[in-house]
Amino acid sequence: MRAIMLLRQTWSIAMSGLKQQGWENRLFTAIEEAGQRPFTWGSHDCATWAFDLRRDLIGGEDIAAQWRSRYATALGAQRVMRRLGWKTLEDMGRALLGDPLVTPLLAQRGDILLGGDNPAFGVCVGARGAFLAPVGLTLLPLVSCRLGWRT
Repeated sequence: MRAIMLLRQTWSIAMSGLKQQGWENRLFTAIEEAGQRPFTWGSHDCATWAFDLRRDLIGGEDIAAQWRSRYATALGAQRVMRRLGWKTLEDMGRALLGDPLVTPLLAQRGDILLGGDNPAFGVCVGARGAFLAPVGLTLLPLVSCRLGWRT
């Protein structure tokens, strides 16, 4: 029993260093702002928003710079994605983030998700994922997500 408690404490300390201080506020603010901005292909779409938010939460490189402002339509997004070597959003996620979680139900707040009937990248906000779509910010239950990646 004591070993399990020690393991949990060690795991908690190790995991707490992955996200930048104040990441919870950044996540809340980003979701609030996303709902107020119009969806715009190439600058405020599902992939750009999710990967920009990931950068803001954990620091590191600007992954979305590879495609930001290089398209203005859904067809343009598909063309840029293919030029970058990805056939699907799943291919893109695996190439940029590595292997996904065993199940998206293990996603935690701030993790990247792939979900929806028309697959899109989003961010876990608890038992739901927040996704940007042309209709605006949409919340979907984790059970409707296909993949999740730890941030």
